[in-house]
Amino acid sequence: MADLTYRQLRRAVTDLGKDVTRASEAIRGRAQQIHEEAEDTGRVAELIRAMGVDTATTAETTELSKIMAGMSQAANAYAAAANTTARQAVAAHEQAVASHDGINEAYNRAPVDVSDLKPAWLQQQ
Repeated sequence: MADLTYRQLRRAVTDLGKDVTRASEAIRGRAQQIHEEAEDTGRVAELIRAMGVDTATTAETTELSKIMAGMSQAANAYAAAANTTARQAVAAHEQAVASHDGINEAYNRAPVDVSDLKPAWLQQQ
């Protein structure tokens, strides 16, 4: 397993939060597009019904509109879950900063080389 520094971990958690936030915004945009298309499909179903198109076709078009609306709702729920994940990543970052920044700062300012220091020596007894 590769050695992971505190800074690398902190950067990875920050990047994850940003990536998940961007992805959830993109998902919300797609969900909005699907929702608008579902509404358009519903209007088309009404228009073709008014034009006297056979009931099977209008029923299928109406059903498609309902399925698309359901997809939009599912995509919005997925985006909400992604937002929760992003908030958790930010919280993990903040907790890491609160609990480890002092240790990291002391390590970086140590007047002696502590790169070979065994972690077991730092454990409380």
